[in-house]
Amino acid sequence: MKYRQYFQFPIWKIEAIADDKYLLYLWFCNEEKFVEKLFWNEFINKSNNILDNTKNQLKEYFEGKRKVFNIPLKYDWTEFQKKVWRELQKIPYWETWSYQDIAKNINSPYAVRAVGWANHINRISIIIPCHRVIWKNWKIVWYGGGIDKKIYLLELEKENK
Repeated sequence: MKYRQYFQFPIWKIEAIADDKYLLYLWFCNEEKFVEKLFWNEFINKSNNILDNTKNQLKEYFEGKRKVFNIPLKYDWTEFQKKVWRELQKIPYWETWSYQDIAKNINSPYAVRAVGWANHINRISIIIPCHRVIWKNWKIVWYGGGIDKKIYLLELEKENK
């Protein structure tokens, strides 16, 4: 069984989906049709322990009190993409790494575009912090949730480091 909840945070609403063991999806509510296709509408609008824990940890994050998340995650994609997402979770709070840094760190130095694609399809935002990835010239660019959200998250972390 999969459970879905909506959380209202400072400037936007976030949708979360979990099963009994893992957080499966956490994203801004501008992609509801994608979620329905991704999970085939196999969820109920009810909370569970994973979603309650996610909500509490996100609340602490937005209050500047939480720097690291400890929510069990499940993401079933390619091994390469999972490797990228595990690497993203190593980026320290308020730091930024480039796509090239990530590619080098996972021993795929020429896979910068593939790293970019893995960032693009990450569906567990904030907790898998793709907002901390920028171009190698330190330029803040594209973010699936919108550049305004990326800037907001980076500024929030900078203020609370």
